[in-house]
Parts: sequence; structure tokens; C-alpha cells
Amino acid sequence: MKLILRTLLSALAVIVLANLLPNVQVDNYITAIIVAIVLSLLNFIVKPILVIFTLPVTILTLGLFLLVINAIIIFLADNLIDGFHVTSFWSAVLFSLLLSFLQSILFSLLKESK
Repeated sequence: MKLILRTLLSALAVIVLANLLPNVQVDNYITAIIVAIVLSLLNFIVKPILVIFTLPVTILTLGLFLLVINAIIIFLADNLIDGFHVTSFWSAVLFSLLLSFLQSILFSLLKESK
């Protein structure tokens, strides 16, 4: 049940950010749920591999290269999902930062409700 709630909250965050950011588009609510699921799978499977391969660059940039990796994950989701579009690199970086921020707020509200 907690996994379903977290996925729905992530989809809500995707919808909110798509309405706020002009360079991010989500067609409908079902697409937002698919985006939330695909992003969580990409973060679980692909992101650790990218982090390992880019570890020297990440260390040299004091962790800032992780923003580039997050943007790559967003672009991968953009290519995999038809109703989700991100137009530029900086939009992907901003989307990933704001998505992480919104998810942390929404997930903390979920923990407090117990």
C-alpha cells in the first residue's frame, strides 16, 4: 500500500511540475503515473550503473555531476514514454531538482500521517 501511495504522490508531483515548468509536458494523469513508475525503475536500475561509471568525474566535481546523471535519467524517461516531453537539458535538471524537492515534502507528509 505504501508503494502505491508513494507512486501516486510522485505522479502528483510530476503533474504539478508539468503545469509549472513551460518546457515539461505530460499529456494526462495516466502518463504521469507511468512517468513516476519508469523514473523509479530507472533510478533503481540505471542510475547506480551511471554513478559507478562516472565516479571519478563525480568526485572531481564534488558531486555536482549527479545533476547531469539525473538529467540523463529524465531524458531516458522522455524517450521511453510517449506522452512525456522535456525540451532542454536545463529543463531536465530543473525538473529533477524540483521533483526531488516535492517528493521529499510529500513523502514526509505521508510519514507524519501515521
